[in-house]
Amino acid sequence: MSLGPQPPAATFAPPHNARGEPLNPWMVAVTVALTTFMEVLDISIANVALRHIAGDLGAGEDEATWVLTSYMVANAIVLPISGWMSSLLGRRRFYMLCVTLFTASSLLCGLAPNLFMLIVFRTLQGMGGGGLQPSSQAILSDTFPPAQRGMAFAVYGLTTVLAPAIGPTVGGWITDSFNWRWIFLINVPVGFVSLYFTSRLVFDPPQFTAQRLAQKARGFKVDYLGFVLLTLGFGALQIFLDKGQQEDWFDSHFIVTLAAISSTALLLLPWWELRQKDPMVDIRLLRDKNFLFSNILMFLLGFVLFGSTVLLPLLVQTLMGYSAMDAGMLLSPGGIAVLCFMPFIGMLVNRVDVRHMITFGVLTNALALFLLSRTDLQADYASLATLRVIQGVGLGFLFVPLNTIAFANIPMAKSSNASAIINLSRNLGGSFGISLMQTWLTQGTQRHQVDLVAHVTAFSSRTQDTLNTLAQSLMAQGVTTGEALTKAQAVLMQSLQQQAASLAFLDNFRLLAFLFLAFIPLVYVMKKPARHR
Repeated sequence: MSLGPQPPAATFAPPHNARGEPLNPWMVAVTVALTTFMEVLDISIANVALRHIAGDLGAGEDEATWVLTSYMVANAIVLPISGWMSSLLGRRRFYMLCVTLFTASSLLCGLAPNLFMLIVFRTLQGMGGGGLQPSSQAILSDTFPPAQRGMAFAVYGLTTVLAPAIGPTVGGWITDSFNWRWIFLINVPVGFVSLYFTSRLVFDPPQFTAQRLAQKARGFKVDYLGFVLLTLGFGALQIFLDKGQQEDWFDSHFIVTLAAISSTALLLLPWWELRQKDPMVDIRLLRDKNFLFSNILMFLLGFVLFGSTVLLPLLVQTLMGYSAMDAGMLLSPGGIAVLCFMPFIGMLVNRVDVRHMITFGVLTNALALFLLSRTDLQADYASLATLRVIQGVGLGFLFVPLNTIAFANIPMAKSSNASAIINLSRNLGGSFGISLMQTWLTQGTQRHQVDLVAHVTAFSSRTQDTLNTLAQSLMAQGVTTGEALTKAQAVLMQSLQQQAASLAFLDNFRLLAFLFLAFIPLVYVMKKPARHR
């Protein structure tokens, strides 16, 4: 069932200010992209500073992880209701409210006197940030005519794909060069600049305003139960994903309780929302086949993007001796590739079947991930960075066409609701990707270690030869015979553990590659959108 195509010529109105003067859409694009970039950057930038935060505030590292979890939970709750909030308050007003809250809470985070207050302020920051992503995408979608919408999504893609790639690098540099508090304080001047230009350049389109006023005139009913179900469902799910590995998953009563709450609430949510005139989440938009499958593929994109962004730095830091800064620099070439290719991809969208572009992006990503699964611990920086560049190009060919085909049949008045849903899909995919990659890495390391240990026995001539070689090398350095044998056994065990971990990393990269390929049939279930000239 389709929502019906939106006739571009009849419905699109170029952006104007309050006095009716035309606005440059590119100025609007830069304005909304700036703050959204900082918000997405904030998701990953704090990861590398956790140790510094814990040490400075006198807390344990496990406690400090709530700095990340609190942000993601608040983000996950506000993000899906941002379309409803835009309808209630007006998109421009809601966007400016989110920028204000994000900026003020960033300042408070930078000044937080203890961990508890930092977590409280991070929760507020997550609430402000949760409305920025979908609002900015909806603003971009409505600012550019259909023929240029690919370029609009390319601008948005720069914020959501580039920011996670350079976040660890920026966070590491700020923390090492200044202080962890500056990872929050840098948001403040950006927020003020964004508020100034938003007040002058961003205005709600006439179609959106007309629908909002009509909705208000007939009586705007607050969907309280929908909000409760959404808060419990997505809030508990985010904590479940963030803390699952740390709490040993379903061996923990805490995790089991979260799973029960989340699954119950999320099962009831669609049933309830489909019966509401003014639902918190407009699930009816998923009746459009293009939008439905675009959300599935966007979930997969988030899964692979964030999952691989966690795996690669962890691999080079734990097994190859990279510093946090060097690991971040390894991701940066992929971000630069996105920056260079996004405008080109935006121009191609209206010239090439976007389904072919999505397939190319899937194949390119799968190739890069498969080649990563064939590397070893002797791989140099250039080789790994090149593979990250290939993956970055593939991500660009996924993000822009996916958003284009997703919004092809969405009426302009519904763009805020649609943007909230598709951003939720990407963020949930990222949360699942990060959580499952860490779990599969731990389990894979244990499995490979058991397999390898089975071949290291006292009756193996190869094992004995290796131990003798190590012992002789140690004795040549002045170690006594008895100590040399003990240390040789420790060195062999350490090497075995390192090899097991390396194999687990490669398994995960291979799994991500095959997961991508399995979803190619979904691309051609979607209908080819009409081209606009």
